[in-house]
Order: sequence, then C-alpha cells, then structure tokens
Amino acid sequence: MRGYGQFCSVAQALEVLGERWTLLVVRELIEGSSRFNELLRGVPLMSRTLLSQRLKTLESCGVVERRKGEGGAPEYHLTEAGRDLQPIVSSIGIWGQRWAHRELTRDDLDPTLLMWDMQRRLDVDALPERRTVVQFWFRDMPASKNRFWLRLDKPDVELCLHNPGRDVDLKVETKCRTMVDVWMGHRELRAALRAREITLDGPRRLQRAFADWLLLSYFAPAGRAQAEAGRLSGRA
Repeated sequence: MRGYGQFCSVAQALEVLGERWTLLVVRELIEGSSRFNELLRGVPLMSRTLLSQRLKTLESCGVVERRKGEGGAPEYHLTEAGRDLQPIVSSIGIWGQRWAHRELTRDDLDPTLLMWDMQRRLDVDALPERRTVVQFWFRDMPASKNRFWLRLDKPDVELCLHNPGRDVDLKVETKCRTMVDVWMGHRELRAALRAREITLDGPRRLQRAFADWLLLSYFAPAGRAQAEAGRLSGRA
C-alpha cells in the first residue's frame, strides 16, 4: 500500500490498517482466533496467500506477534498495540450498525461465518450439563452449506461442518437471513420463535433453554437500538 504522504496520525494509522481485509483480520484476533485456519474461517472469502501477507504486515508493524503454539504450529497474537485496537474496532462496528446498515443481499449471508461467530458467542454457563448436539438447517441456503452442527460439551463448544456421527438432540430450522437478523440484534429471538420463523425440534427442556444460550453479536445492542429507533420513527 502506498503511503499518504502526510504527517497526520490518521493517515499514518491507515497506512497500517487501511488495506482491504486488515481490520477484519484484527477483528478475528480480538475475538480469540490465533491459528491460521481459525482466522481463515472468520474471513472465508480471503485467500490463504493474502491472509499470510496481511499477517506479515501486521507483524512487521508491531500489531501482531507470531508464537510457536502447541505441537509447534504457529499462532498469532495481538501485541499491546494490537489490543489497543479493540475499542476502535468496536466503535467501527457500532457506527456500522447505526449508519452503514443496509438491506443485506444473498451474497452477504454467509452461514459458515454466522455459525463460526455463534460458536464463539454462547453462554457457557447456560449450556446443558450433558453432551448435546444441535443441528442447524438453513433452508434458504444451497445444500452444500445449509446444515451445521454445534457439539456442546460444557465448557467446550465445537462447530462441525459435517455430521459428527452422533444423535442430534435439538434441531433448529430457519432461514439464514432470519438468524443473521436475530444475531445482529435487528430482530428479537423470542419473537422469531413465536412466529415460527425459527422452529425447534427436541426435548422441551432444550427448546426452553435455547434462547438463553445465545449471547448474540457484540454489536447486537446497537442493532436493537437502531431497530427500536426505526419503530418509534414509524409511529411518529
């Protein structure tokens, strides 16, 4: 990336962070991903080559440090400078909810990304004590990516892209668009359940507990505020 030729600190910061995908990689590191393949799950349209380049750039700028992880595999962790980006990334996300939100197209609806985010944002304390498998079926997605499984083995949560070979305890059927709207705070989960836009099939105890498991996106509160503001303006 060419420099801006300015002494302004905003310009200098953008020389580090302004390239395409860079802040999304930082977002994934903030969320706790550290292995290369974990990072790639959070930015599935990014090529492995480009991710490698962005990590090298962030490392050379002192935002990321590379360490040897378990088994010798490399891991990537934020430095102090990188951790200082957390409130900035959060503010950008909140701003996006308030001012950059638009009607999502089908291309924006990535069920794998949704499930990866969901796997990281479950309330572990609320999960069942017994090992539980939850299947999600997004009926508006192509067959190649419309079923996912969460294996809940408290306190561990594992996302499975293929049938894990265990009996399913709870089935969740919905549209990816509906689940994204709920996840981002634009719709209430319990309202979607009442309207049967999200249907659950399994023991009553699991159906009742399902809503308590989902912590939703970090940006869902801003989404709820935006949705409420829209409802109020509609009444005016």
